[in-house]
Amino acid sequence: MVAWSVNRQETLRRLLSDSRVSKNPRMHWPRYVNGEIAEDWPLHLWVSVQNMFTAYGTDHRRLRSLVSKAFTPRRVSGMRPWIEQITASLLDTLDSSEQPVDLREGYAYPVPIEVICQLFGVHDSVRADLRRVVDGVFDTTATPEDAMANVEAMYQIMHELVAAKKQTPGDDLTSGLISVREEDGSHLTEAELVDTLILLISAGHETTVNLLDQAITALLTHPDQLELVRAGTRSWGDVIEETLRWQAPVAYLPLRYAIEDIELDNDVTIKKGDAILAAYASAGRDRSMYGDTADAFDITREEKTHLAFGHGVHYCLGAPLARLEAEIALPALFDRFPNIKLAAAPDELEPSQSFISNGHVALPVMLH
Repeated sequence: MVAWSVNRQETLRRLLSDSRVSKNPRMHWPRYVNGEIAEDWPLHLWVSVQNMFTAYGTDHRRLRSLVSKAFTPRRVSGMRPWIEQITASLLDTLDSSEQPVDLREGYAYPVPIEVICQLFGVHDSVRADLRRVVDGVFDTTATPEDAMANVEAMYQIMHELVAAKKQTPGDDLTSGLISVREEDGSHLTEAELVDTLILLISAGHETTVNLLDQAITALLTHPDQLELVRAGTRSWGDVIEETLRWQAPVAYLPLRYAIEDIELDNDVTIKKGDAILAAYASAGRDRSMYGDTADAFDITREEKTHLAFGHGVHYCLGAPLARLEAEIALPALFDRFPNIKLAAAPDELEPSQSFISNGHVALPVMLH
Protein backbone atom coordinates (compact mmCIF):
# COMPACT_ATOMS: atom_id res chain seq x y z
CA MET A 1 0.00 0.00 0.00
CA VAL A 2 1.41 3.40 -1.03
CA ALA A 3 0.67 6.71 0.70
CA TRP A 4 2.03 10.24 0.71
CA SER A 5 4.04 10.94 3.89
CA VAL A 6 3.65 14.62 4.76
CA ASN A 7 6.62 15.77 6.85
CA ARG A 8 6.73 19.58 6.54
CA GLN A 9 4.80 21.21 9.35
CA GLU A 10 3.28 24.03 7.29
CA THR A 11 2.17 21.60 4.57
CA LEU A 12 0.79 19.12 7.08
CA ARG A 13 -1.07 21.84 8.98
CA ARG A 14 -2.62 23.02 5.73
CA LEU A 15 -3.72 19.53 4.72
CA LEU A 16 -5.14 18.72 8.16
CA SER A 17 -7.52 21.66 7.86
CA ASP A 18 -8.26 21.25 4.13
CA SER A 19 -11.86 20.24 3.37
CA ARG A 20 -10.52 18.40 0.30
CA VAL A 21 -8.88 15.87 2.63
CA SER A 22 -11.10 13.15 4.11
CA LYS A 23 -10.63 10.38 6.68
CA ASN A 24 -13.53 8.29 5.38
CA PRO A 25 -12.24 5.37 3.25
CA ARG A 26 -15.78 4.25 2.39
CA MET A 27 -16.33 7.52 0.57
CA HIS A 28 -12.94 8.66 -0.65
CA TRP A 29 -10.40 5.82 -0.87
CA PRO A 30 -10.94 3.93 -4.12
CA ARG A 31 -8.75 1.01 -3.04
CA TYR A 32 -10.94 0.43 0.01
CA VAL A 33 -14.19 0.92 -1.91
CA ASN A 34 -13.04 -1.56 -4.57
CA GLY A 35 -12.20 -4.23 -1.98
CA GLU A 36 -8.44 -4.07 -2.57
CA ILE A 37 -7.63 -3.64 1.15
CA ALA A 38 -7.62 -7.08 2.76
CA GLU A 39 -9.32 -7.51 6.11
CA ASP A 40 -6.17 -9.13 7.50
CA TRP A 41 -4.08 -6.04 6.72
CA PRO A 42 -2.50 -5.19 10.12
CA LEU A 43 -3.64 -1.55 9.85
CA HIS A 44 -7.19 -2.41 8.78
CA LEU A 45 -8.74 -1.29 12.08
CA TRP A 46 -7.15 2.14 11.70
CA VAL A 47 -9.23 2.81 8.57
CA SER A 48 -12.30 0.61 9.04
CA VAL A 49 -13.64 1.86 12.38
CA GLN A 50 -16.80 3.94 12.12
CA ASN A 51 -16.40 6.83 14.52
CA MET A 52 -15.36 10.48 14.43
CA PHE A 53 -11.76 9.38 13.69
CA THR A 54 -12.77 8.22 10.18
CA ALA A 55 -15.84 10.38 9.62
CA TYR A 56 -16.07 13.27 7.15
CA GLY A 57 -18.16 16.41 6.83
CA THR A 58 -21.58 16.51 8.47
CA ASP A 59 -21.19 12.95 9.75
CA HIS A 60 -18.01 13.95 11.58
CA ARG A 61 -19.65 17.03 13.06
CA ARG A 62 -22.57 14.92 14.34
CA LEU A 63 -20.32 12.31 15.95
CA ARG A 64 -17.91 14.82 17.48
CA SER A 65 -20.83 16.83 18.87
CA LEU A 66 -22.29 13.75 20.54
CA VAL A 67 -18.96 12.68 22.03
CA SER A 68 -18.22 16.24 23.20
CA LYS A 69 -21.49 16.32 25.14
CA ALA A 70 -20.24 13.39 27.23
CA PHE A 71 -16.48 14.10 27.22
CA THR A 72 -16.76 17.54 28.80
CA PRO A 73 -14.04 19.81 30.27
CA ARG A 74 -15.79 19.44 33.62
CA ARG A 75 -15.48 15.66 33.47
CA VAL A 76 -11.78 15.97 32.58
CA SER A 77 -10.98 18.46 35.35
CA GLY A 78 -12.88 16.26 37.78
CA MET A 79 -10.27 13.55 37.17
CA ARG A 80 -7.52 15.53 38.94
CA PRO A 81 -7.99 14.00 42.43
CA TRP A 82 -8.08 10.50 40.93
CA ILE A 83 -4.90 11.12 38.91
CA GLU A 84 -3.15 12.46 42.01
CA GLN A 85 -4.24 9.39 43.95
CA ILE A 86 -3.01 7.03 41.20
CA THR A 87 0.40 8.69 40.93
CA ALA A 88 0.90 8.77 44.70
CA SER A 89 0.04 5.08 45.01
CA LEU A 90 2.38 4.09 42.18
CA LEU A 91 5.22 6.17 43.62
CA ASP A 92 4.71 4.55 47.03
CA THR A 93 5.11 1.16 45.38
CA LEU A 94 8.24 2.21 43.51
CA ASP A 95 9.80 3.88 46.55
CA SER A 96 10.86 0.62 48.16
CA SER A 97 12.97 -0.51 45.22
CA GLU A 98 16.75 -0.30 45.49
CA GLN A 99 17.21 -2.07 42.15
CA PRO A 100 16.73 -0.68 38.64
CA VAL A 101 13.05 -0.41 37.71
CA ASP A 102 11.33 -0.14 34.36
CA LEU A 103 9.60 3.22 34.67
CA ARG A 104 7.56 2.74 31.51
CA GLU A 105 6.05 -0.46 32.93
CA GLY A 106 5.87 0.77 36.52
CA TYR A 107 4.72 4.37 36.02
CA ALA A 108 4.31 5.76 32.50
CA TYR A 109 2.00 2.89 31.55
CA PRO A 110 -0.22 2.40 34.62
CA VAL A 111 -1.00 6.10 35.14
CA PRO A 112 -2.94 6.53 31.87
CA ILE A 113 -4.47 3.05 31.83
CA GLU A 114 -5.85 3.52 35.34
CA VAL A 115 -7.17 6.96 34.42
CA ILE A 116 -8.84 5.65 31.26
CA CYS A 117 -10.36 2.66 33.04
CA GLN A 118 -11.73 4.91 35.77
CA LEU A 119 -13.06 7.39 33.22
CA PHE A 120 -14.85 4.74 31.17
CA GLY A 121 -15.92 2.49 34.04
CA VAL A 122 -13.83 -0.52 32.99
CA HIS A 123 -13.92 -3.27 35.62
CA ASP A 124 -10.66 -4.37 37.23
CA SER A 125 -11.07 -7.89 35.87
CA VAL A 126 -10.96 -6.63 32.27
CA ARG A 127 -7.94 -4.37 32.50
CA ALA A 128 -5.26 -6.93 31.68
CA ASP A 129 -7.10 -8.02 28.55
CA LEU A 130 -7.76 -4.39 27.60
CA ARG A 131 -4.08 -3.58 27.87
CA ARG A 132 -3.18 -6.56 25.68
CA VAL A 133 -5.56 -5.62 22.86
CA VAL A 134 -4.66 -1.93 22.95
CA ASP A 135 -0.98 -2.85 22.68
CA GLY A 136 -1.96 -5.01 19.71
CA VAL A 137 -3.63 -2.09 17.94
CA PHE A 138 -0.34 -0.18 17.93
CA ASP A 139 1.85 -3.18 17.10
CA THR A 140 2.57 -2.71 13.40
CA THR A 141 4.84 -5.77 13.38
CA ALA A 142 1.93 -8.17 14.01
CA THR A 143 1.17 -10.90 11.49
CA PRO A 144 -2.15 -10.62 9.63
CA GLU A 145 -3.50 -13.53 11.69
CA ASP A 146 -2.51 -11.95 14.99
CA ALA A 147 -3.88 -8.58 13.91
CA MET A 148 -7.29 -10.05 13.05
CA ALA A 149 -7.42 -12.03 16.31
CA ASN A 150 -6.58 -8.87 18.22
CA VAL A 151 -9.36 -6.91 16.49
CA GLU A 152 -11.88 -9.62 17.34
CA ALA A 153 -10.79 -9.57 20.98
CA MET A 154 -10.99 -5.77 21.06
CA TYR A 155 -14.57 -5.77 19.75
CA GLN A 156 -15.61 -8.46 22.21
CA ILE A 157 -14.31 -6.43 25.16
CA MET A 158 -16.03 -3.26 23.96
CA HIS A 159 -19.37 -4.95 23.24
CA GLU A 160 -19.29 -6.51 26.70
CA LEU A 161 -18.51 -3.12 28.26
CA VAL A 162 -21.45 -1.50 26.46
CA ALA A 163 -23.79 -4.31 27.44
CA ALA A 164 -22.74 -4.04 31.09
CA LYS A 165 -23.26 -0.27 31.15
CA LYS A 166 -26.65 -0.52 29.47
CA GLN A 167 -27.73 -2.94 32.16
CA THR A 168 -26.14 -1.00 35.03
CA PRO A 169 -25.30 2.61 34.10
CA GLY A 170 -22.76 4.48 36.20
CA ASP A 171 -21.11 7.86 36.51
CA ASP A 172 -18.64 7.13 33.74
CA LEU A 173 -18.00 8.16 30.15
CA THR A 174 -19.28 4.89 28.66
CA SER A 175 -22.66 5.41 30.31
CA GLY A 176 -22.56 9.03 29.19
CA LEU A 177 -21.94 8.09 25.57
CA ILE A 178 -24.81 5.60 25.68
CA SER A 179 -27.27 8.18 26.99
CA VAL A 180 -26.16 11.29 25.13
CA ARG A 181 -28.64 12.75 22.64
CA GLU A 182 -28.73 15.61 20.17
CA GLU A 183 -31.63 18.05 20.25
CA ASP A 184 -33.30 16.11 17.44
CA GLY A 185 -33.09 12.92 19.48
CA SER A 186 -30.27 11.33 17.45
CA HIS A 187 -27.70 9.24 19.30
CA LEU A 188 -24.73 6.99 18.69
CA THR A 189 -25.63 3.70 17.04
CA GLU A 190 -24.30 0.51 18.61
CA ALA A 191 -21.55 0.29 15.98
CA GLU A 192 -20.62 3.97 16.38
CA LEU A 193 -20.61 3.62 20.16
CA VAL A 194 -18.30 0.59 20.18
CA ASP A 195 -15.94 2.12 17.61
CA THR A 196 -15.90 5.40 19.56
CA LEU A 197 -14.86 3.51 22.68
CA ILE A 198 -12.06 1.82 20.71
CA LEU A 199 -10.85 5.25 19.59
CA LEU A 200 -11.04 7.01 22.94
CA ILE A 201 -9.67 4.18 25.08
CA SER A 202 -6.85 3.19 22.71
CA ALA A 203 -5.69 6.68 21.74
CA GLY A 204 -6.35 8.05 25.21
CA HIS A 205 -3.96 5.72 26.91
CA GLU A 206 -1.16 4.90 24.45
CA THR A 207 -0.40 8.53 23.58
CA THR A 208 -0.11 9.55 27.23
CA VAL A 209 2.14 6.58 27.99
CA ASN A 210 4.53 7.82 25.31
CA LEU A 211 4.29 11.44 26.45
CA LEU A 212 5.34 10.46 29.99
CA ASP A 213 7.98 8.04 28.71
CA GLN A 214 9.57 10.59 26.38
CA ALA A 215 9.37 13.49 28.86
CA ILE A 216 11.09 11.46 31.59
CA THR A 217 13.74 10.29 29.12
CA ALA A 218 14.32 13.83 27.86
CA LEU A 219 14.86 15.24 31.34
CA LEU A 220 17.14 12.41 32.43
CA THR A 221 19.29 12.84 29.33
CA HIS A 222 19.26 16.66 29.61
CA PRO A 223 19.99 17.40 33.29
CA ASP A 224 20.54 21.08 32.53
CA GLN A 225 16.93 21.30 31.36
CA LEU A 226 15.68 19.49 34.46
CA GLU A 227 17.59 21.95 36.63
CA LEU A 228 15.78 24.86 34.95
CA VAL A 229 12.46 23.38 36.03
CA ARG A 230 13.62 22.61 39.54
CA ALA A 231 14.92 26.17 39.89
CA GLY A 232 11.57 27.56 38.76
CA THR A 233 13.10 29.20 35.70
CA ARG A 234 10.91 27.09 33.40
CA SER A 235 7.60 25.33 33.96
CA TRP A 236 6.39 21.77 33.62
CA GLY A 237 4.18 23.11 30.86
CA ASP A 238 7.36 24.00 28.96
CA VAL A 239 8.59 20.43 29.42
CA ILE A 240 5.33 18.94 28.18
CA GLU A 241 5.02 21.11 25.07
CA GLU A 242 8.66 20.68 24.10
CA THR A 243 8.39 16.93 24.57
CA LEU A 244 5.30 16.84 22.34
CA ARG A 245 7.24 18.74 19.68
CA TRP A 246 10.53 16.87 20.05
CA GLN A 247 9.09 13.33 20.37
CA ALA A 248 5.47 13.28 19.19
CA PRO A 249 3.67 10.36 20.96
CA VAL A 250 2.29 9.26 17.59
CA ALA A 251 4.97 9.22 14.90
CA TYR A 252 2.71 8.50 11.91
CA LEU A 253 -1.08 8.41 11.81
CA PRO A 254 -2.95 6.51 9.09
CA LEU A 255 -4.81 7.59 6.96
CA ARG A 256 -6.37 10.47 5.06
CA TYR A 257 -7.50 10.67 1.42
CA ALA A 258 -7.58 13.37 -1.22
CA ILE A 259 -11.14 13.86 -2.48
CA GLU A 260 -9.79 15.84 -5.46
CA ASP A 261 -6.38 16.72 -6.86
CA ILE A 262 -4.44 18.87 -4.39
CA GLU A 263 -1.50 20.91 -5.64
CA LEU A 264 1.32 21.47 -3.16
CA ASP A 265 4.58 23.39 -3.39
CA ASN A 266 7.40 22.31 -5.69
CA ASP A 267 4.98 21.13 -8.37
CA VAL A 268 3.79 18.20 -6.23
CA THR A 269 0.20 17.07 -6.76
CA ILE A 270 -1.61 14.62 -4.50
CA LYS A 271 -4.05 12.93 -6.86
CA LYS A 272 -7.70 12.34 -6.08
CA GLY A 273 -8.06 9.10 -4.11
CA ASP A 274 -4.44 9.02 -2.95
CA ALA A 275 -3.80 8.02 0.67
CA ILE A 276 -2.02 10.47 2.99
CA LEU A 277 0.04 9.65 6.08
CA ALA A 278 0.42 12.39 8.69
CA ALA A 279 4.07 12.36 9.84
CA TYR A 280 3.75 14.09 13.21
CA ALA A 281 7.19 13.16 14.51
CA SER A 282 8.94 14.55 11.43
CA ALA A 283 6.82 17.71 11.49
CA GLY A 284 8.02 18.33 15.04
CA ARG A 285 11.63 18.41 13.80
CA ASP A 286 10.98 20.59 10.73
CA ARG A 287 14.00 22.88 10.33
CA SER A 288 12.00 25.37 8.30
CA MET A 289 9.89 25.84 11.44
CA TYR A 290 12.42 25.45 14.28
CA GLY A 291 15.73 26.27 12.63
CA ASP A 292 19.04 24.49 13.07
CA THR A 293 18.17 23.44 16.65
CA ALA A 294 15.07 21.48 15.57
CA ASP A 295 16.61 18.18 16.73
CA ALA A 296 17.54 19.55 20.17
CA PHE A 297 15.39 19.21 23.30
CA ASP A 298 15.23 22.76 24.61
CA ILE A 299 12.44 23.87 26.93
CA THR A 300 13.62 27.48 26.65
CA ARG A 301 12.86 27.76 22.94
CA GLU A 302 10.17 30.31 22.18
CA GLU A 303 8.59 28.39 19.29
CA LYS A 304 7.08 25.22 20.71
CA THR A 305 4.05 25.09 18.43
CA HIS A 306 3.46 21.51 17.35
CA LEU A 307 0.95 19.18 15.72
CA ALA A 308 1.28 16.27 18.15
CA PHE A 309 -2.46 16.38 18.88
CA GLY A 310 -3.42 17.03 15.27
CA HIS A 311 -5.02 20.14 13.82
CA GLY A 312 -8.33 21.25 12.40
CA VAL A 313 -11.64 19.44 12.85
CA HIS A 314 -9.91 16.21 13.94
CA TYR A 315 -7.88 17.86 16.72
CA CYS A 316 -7.54 15.36 19.58
CA LEU A 317 -10.49 15.62 21.96
CA GLY A 318 -8.39 14.06 24.72
CA ALA A 319 -5.52 16.57 24.58
CA PRO A 320 -6.57 18.37 27.81
CA LEU A 321 -6.67 15.04 29.68
CA ALA A 322 -3.22 14.01 28.40
CA ARG A 323 -1.76 17.36 29.46
CA LEU A 324 -3.44 17.12 32.88
CA GLU A 325 -1.99 13.66 33.49
CA ALA A 326 1.50 14.85 32.55
CA GLU A 327 1.19 18.03 34.65
CA ILE A 328 0.50 15.84 37.69
CA ALA A 329 2.64 12.76 37.03
CA LEU A 330 5.93 14.42 36.02
CA PRO A 331 6.50 16.77 38.99
CA ALA A 332 5.27 14.08 41.38
CA LEU A 333 7.94 11.67 40.08
CA PHE A 334 10.86 14.09 40.16
CA ASP A 335 9.86 15.51 43.55
CA ARG A 336 9.71 12.03 45.08
CA PHE A 337 12.98 10.88 43.51
CA PRO A 338 15.35 13.87 43.19
CA ASN A 339 18.33 11.57 42.46
CA ILE A 340 16.66 9.53 39.72
CA LYS A 341 19.05 8.41 36.97
CA LEU A 342 18.89 6.29 33.83
CA ALA A 343 20.06 2.73 34.42
CA ALA A 344 21.16 2.33 30.80
CA ALA A 345 22.99 4.37 28.22
CA PRO A 346 20.59 6.56 26.19
CA ASP A 347 21.51 4.74 22.97
CA GLU A 348 20.59 1.43 24.61
CA LEU A 349 16.93 2.42 25.01
CA GLU A 350 15.04 0.36 22.46
CA PRO A 351 12.23 2.10 20.53
CA SER A 352 8.74 0.61 20.45
CA GLN A 353 8.10 -1.94 17.71
CA SER A 354 5.69 0.31 15.86
CA PHE A 355 5.85 3.02 13.23
CA ILE A 356 2.75 4.59 14.84
CA SER A 357 3.56 4.59 18.55
CA ASN A 358 6.66 6.58 19.54
CA GLY A 359 7.98 5.33 22.85
CA HIS A 360 10.42 2.81 24.32
CA VAL A 361 10.18 -0.88 24.97
CA ALA A 362 11.47 -0.21 28.50
CA LEU A 363 12.76 2.74 30.51
CA PRO A 364 15.19 1.40 33.15
CA VAL A 365 16.09 3.84 35.94
CA MET A 366 17.65 3.94 39.39
CA LEU A 367 15.33 5.87 41.69
CA HIS A 368 17.66 6.38 44.68
